[in-house]
Parts: sequence; structure tokens; C-alpha cells
Amino acid sequence: MDEKVTTAPAGEFVLFQSADGRVRLECRFESDTLWLSQAGMSELYQVTPQAITQHIKAVYAEGEHAQSSTCKDYLQVQTEGVRQINRQIRHYNLAVILSVGYRVRSARGTQFRQWATQTLQEYVIKGFVMDDVRLKNPPVGQSVVPDYFDEMLERIRDIRASERRIYLRIKDIFAMAADYQPSDKETARFFQAIQNKLHFACTGLTAAEIIAQRADVNLPDMGLTSFKYDNVRKTDITIAKNYLREEEIDQLNRIISMWLDYAEDQTKRRQQIFLKSWQDKLEQFLNFNELDILQGSGKTSKKEADEKACQQYEQFTEQRRRLKEAEGAKSNIEALHAIAQKKD
Repeated sequence: MDEKVTTAPAGEFVLFQSADGRVRLECRFESDTLWLSQAGMSELYQVTPQAITQHIKAVYAEGEHAQSSTCKDYLQVQTEGVRQINRQIRHYNLAVILSVGYRVRSARGTQFRQWATQTLQEYVIKGFVMDDVRLKNPPVGQSVVPDYFDEMLERIRDIRASERRIYLRIKDIFAMAADYQPSDKETARFFQAIQNKLHFACTGLTAAEIIAQRADVNLPDMGLTSFKYDNVRKTDITIAKNYLREEEIDQLNRIISMWLDYAEDQTKRRQQIFLKSWQDKLEQFLNFNELDILQGSGKTSKKEADEKACQQYEQFTEQRRRLKEAEGAKSNIEALHAIAQKKD
């Protein structure tokens, strides 16, 4: 027997109908995925093992999943007569378990697809899905079940701290100010001042200074640490947050989240407040949290920073174009060599 074969990580996959009539699914497992044997899936979906075998074959035959990364042999104790024997039993991961669920024809299969449809429908409509019951009841004590609550909070903070989301939220908050004018250029400048103070608090630089100092054609991806698509585009290079390091992003997200909570609480008190007061309140908030406060508007203007970034981007795109051409030429030469060798 192969000594490298281990027992499958503990876990369970539970389908049930809650009191409100909605189908619920619960997965509890030690690692990042769940492993079930053919017999385990047969019991889960209440169909014969032979039916499960046919569905698994179809999943792999249609290229839905790669067999090498979705199945694995684990030791499993089996009772044979009066003896208990360790056998190597093939197990399949969660991806295959779910794929089989879409194919089986049984009451349990129907129940699974009802859950999958309501979950996918909520995601398509809202852009997110949350298991409130699971998040409200985290694993405790010696439980080895992973808890992803902190990851969820981190992602929410990052979304909340996106430039467009901040602008829209601050605009709603500022709308409560007695002197707020939606079309007033002073309001846009005021938002920029708020943004600069938040960036300075966690980096020591204004948004414009971050772009001007870190946009560099000689660095990988022109110095950007995040961008929307697979490659850096012109729309990415004038967003200061795209140049922040991981620890800076984390701190900025936390600062913005705390300040937005504070600002929203202030507006709900319905006290008359003016735009200038918001700047004072932000400085009071930063001071309370022992963070550096920007004095003035910084050494670099937004226009100067954007011009510098665009200049670097032009050089960057030219380098990228030449690299792609060189890679294409190399591929063509290799292809010609391969053809010549076949002829020989």
C-alpha cells in the first residue's frame, strides 16, 4: 500500500429545507474543499453508485473539470466480514460534487438545484451572496473548520474605499450640509481635499504625489499594484489607490471605513453643519486616531500628476508593444523550425 496515501479531511455536505421553505446547503470541512467518495455522493444525492459513476465520467469527458486536480485517493476504513480494512478509495472534490448535483435525477438532486438557482439568482441580481446563518455562528473551541469572516470584512472595506464609492457616499453626506451646492466646483475641490487628507494619513503623500512619485516606466506594471483588467490601461494610471502597497491599502481602507461610519453618525443627528465643518471634523478624527494631518494641499497638483503618469504610460505601452512583437517573432521562428524538422 502507498504510505503517502492519507485519510480524507473531515467534512460534511448537508442539504435541507429550512422553516421558511427555502432550501439551504451547509458545508463543513477542514481544508479549502470537501472530498467525497462515489459512495458518499450516492448517499448525498440518494441515487445508485452506478449513476454517480456515469455522471462523473460525463463531467470529465466533457472537460468540465481536470481529473488530475479534482480526484484523489484517500485511506478509508471498510468493514469486510468481521474485519475492518483500510482501503484506498477514490474521492472527488467539491467542484465535482457540485457538477454531479446538476446532473442527478432524484429528489435530492432537485433540492440541490433549487438551492443553486436561488443562490445564483441572488448573486446575479445583487452582485453578492451571503450565508447569514453561517457568518453569525462562527466555529469555536477546537474546531478546525475555517472561518472566512475576516476575509469578508477586508473585501467589504476595500469595496467601500474605492474612489467612486467614496465619492458617492461623501456626496450623500455633504448633501446634508447647509451650504452644499451639487453643481458647485467648490464641492468637487472639497472632495479632493478630503481624499488627500485620507491618503496622507496612511502614506505621508497626497493622491497626486502618490501618482507623480510612483508612476515609473522602469517598474513592473509601471509601478501599479492593482488594475482593473489583465493589463495596465490608461484609465488605471490616474487613480492613486492603484499605486498603494498592500499594507497601505489595508490602512487606508480601515481609515475610510471608520471615518464614513463617523460621518454618517454625525449626519443622522440632523444638526446644521457646513462644508468647512466637515474638514475640521476630519482633522479631529485623524488626530484622535493619532494619524498625520496634511497641512495645505501638497506639493503636486492633480494636473501635474496626471501629465506625468500619461508620459510614463506612453513609454510603457511602447515597451509593451515591442516586447509582444519580439515574442511573436520568436514564436514564428520556433514554428518554422518545427515544420523544417518534420520535413527532414
